[in-house]
Amino acid sequence: MFLKIESIEGIVLSEINYSESSKILNVYTKEHGLIGIMSKGCRSMKSKLRGVSRKLIHGTFHIYYKENGLSTLIGVDVLHSFSNIVMDLEKISYASFLLDLVHQVVKQTDSEEIFDLLRDVLIKIEEGYPPLPLTNILELKLLDYLGVMPSIDECALCGSTKAIVTLSPDQGGYICKNCYQNEPLVSDKTIQMIRMLYYVDVSSITKLEISDEVLKEINHFLDDYYDRFTGLYIKSKDFIKKVNQLTA
Repeated sequence: MFLKIESIEGIVLSEINYSESSKILNVYTKEHGLIGIMSKGCRSMKSKLRGVSRKLIHGTFHIYYKENGLSTLIGVDVLHSFSNIVMDLEKISYASFLLDLVHQVVKQTDSEEIFDLLRDVLIKIEEGYPPLPLTNILELKLLDYLGVMPSIDECALCGSTKAIVTLSPDQGGYICKNCYQNEPLVSDKTIQMIRMLYYVDVSSITKLEISDEVLKEINHFLDDYYDRFTGLYIKSKDFIKKVNQLTA
């Protein structure tokens, strides 16, 4: 069977050892979504594919493309190796979570916009911006693609845009003064910041300074909201918590 050579932009989300010398790469691509690529012999010390057949490589992948099955890797023109992320325990823990999260999301829904979001967030982490708010930005934006976006423009219960007093994962977002019962309160800055994080263009970020209190409240909201509305469990999120305990 004839296989055509294609050159496609992609990010390696995960890798699986195959046989004694090869790997199967799960690559998220702009053109074809999530595909499997066989990197033959890449575990050999002499292989030209060794350095590019790993998680987090972003580049142009030259492959023998097979639509329903494993494609075969020919070579990669690396756009970003994310070396700063790979060498930093905190950064790699967040990046691994983001790769795992996107892997799960694109199994359910796909869009070139998701690819761009993941790439842009990883680039900002690589450049030294704090990984937690960037992670929260991607988590928040992905909820839209999953069809379970929280209400952050108006009260989730009555639709009012006035006197928003808190953010509730149980109620699905903003709660106004008239609908408020006994939900835990969050700060006004958290109410404002979560909208800013959702609407921001990641690639245009030049400054990202958010207080620890606000980050804690937003992260807590997103953790609970994901548990309640998405059905996704990402094991690597637990590793982030362990890393944070070690570095606290």
